[in-house]
Amino acid sequence: MNTIPRLLADAVARDADAIAVVDRDGDERVTYGELAERVRSFGAALVERGVEPGDRVAIWAPNSVRWIVAMFGASSAGATIVPVNTRFKGDEAAAILRRSGARVLVTVSEFLGADYVAMLRAADPDLEIDTIAGDLPAGSGASLGELDARAMAVAPSDPSDIVFTSGTTGVAKGVVQTHTGTTCVARDWVAMTGITADDRYLMVNPYFHMFGFKAGILASVAAGLTMYPVAVFDAGAVLDTVERERITVLPGAPTLYRSLLDTPGAGERDLSSLRIAVTGAADIPVPLIERVMHELPFETVLAGYGLSEGGTATATEPGDPPDAIATTVGKARPGFELRIDGADTGEILLRGPSIMSHYLDDPEATAAALSEDGWLRTGDIGTIGDDGRLRIVGRSKDMFIVGGFNAYPAEIENALLRCPGVDQVAVIGIPDDRMGEVGMAFVVGDARPDDVMAWAREHMANYKVPRRVEVLDSLPINAAGKVEKLVLREMIS
Repeated sequence: MNTIPRLLADAVARDADAIAVVDRDGDERVTYGELAERVRSFGAALVERGVEPGDRVAIWAPNSVRWIVAMFGASSAGATIVPVNTRFKGDEAAAILRRSGARVLVTVSEFLGADYVAMLRAADPDLEIDTIAGDLPAGSGASLGELDARAMAVAPSDPSDIVFTSGTTGVAKGVVQTHTGTTCVARDWVAMTGITADDRYLMVNPYFHMFGFKAGILASVAAGLTMYPVAVFDAGAVLDTVERERITVLPGAPTLYRSLLDTPGAGERDLSSLRIAVTGAADIPVPLIERVMHELPFETVLAGYGLSEGGTATATEPGDPPDAIATTVGKARPGFELRIDGADTGEILLRGPSIMSHYLDDPEATAAALSEDGWLRTGDIGTIGDDGRLRIVGRSKDMFIVGGFNAYPAEIENALLRCPGVDQVAVIGIPDDRMGEVGMAFVVGDARPDDVMAWAREHMANYKVPRRVEVLDSLPINAAGKVEKLVLREMIS
């Protein structure tokens, strides 16, 4: 059966004594059998707290075994998972919690110097939500039997998760996915990468993102391998873990590999266990892929194209040359159909088993993106070569990607308009050697650049904060009244 609870049950049935998670720098090692018991206990506690099938449970916390237990426990109780970006400030998280209608929030009281609970209360004092910030509670008695019954009753067509994407219109969309679609992403990722129960997967990608959640946790459980959550990326610490734990699987954005390669002493480390690298999320320089293939011991280096609305749709194949990995995102995955809305170059359209169900409470956006016969309009612009490989040549609506995180100018602009002294603003993505791209804001008003950036750092996730701010007398406007961002790009070229 294609459900999240079934993935875990199958892993336990295969080998309950296999190590499922290693956390806290190796101090905490949890077998699949122990993981299942923790999941069962927390799921029963949710039942006791009044969570019903179909309710939403949000998780706003860094990567950890606790996140994994919370996700499987909520799913086993019949709830729908709502991952929340750990980079969000209180205002951003509160908006997601209200829109999702989450009944319970699993969070932390401290992460990277921020008190999530305090931020949330300050941002929205009237938000009523059952908040779990400490140890996960344990259920008992009749609730355990109820939990077991619910886990068995979860249907493949039930909603499994709602992942909120940044909004190109300034409003985030909630991507509703079913258990069938979500587990399809996990099972196909196993087939795509060749991961097995013998692998050890270092998880740098955050769990609130599809890459960390579905191609991370769920793919790992589908394969029965060992997971190593990384709460905060530190290149030296990652290299330490690879060496100490003999890590074999290390996926991530291109910035991950660049950071590892550029870390002093990296060439003197014993990284011989590494065998699988998977990247994507940004245009990748060919020399970087060549360095990864020549300076790191990976047997397989893959690049892929995925999105919250569609899962992993395309990927390169083992043995593909560096230029194919760097300049294309490979061919359609099994079960996926791919076409271009145009003669040679145009919007990428996808149809396949992991296409979303719909956008939460937004039938108009759903109808605009998803045709009646299942074709998804991705909003990305691409071209398909004679060899069937997809190349991304542009991003509609000016989206740019900062170190693997999607950043949408409209959303950032809407936020910056609340900054004192900002009357008008336009944001574009500009190249950056380390992050791939970063934001640049053009501001009309009496605000100083330093003040704008300081305000942005306080009120929005770090990857959204413009790295450059330029104050103008006016923004270039076309006859239709729209800002001419091409002119802005020419100003800095």
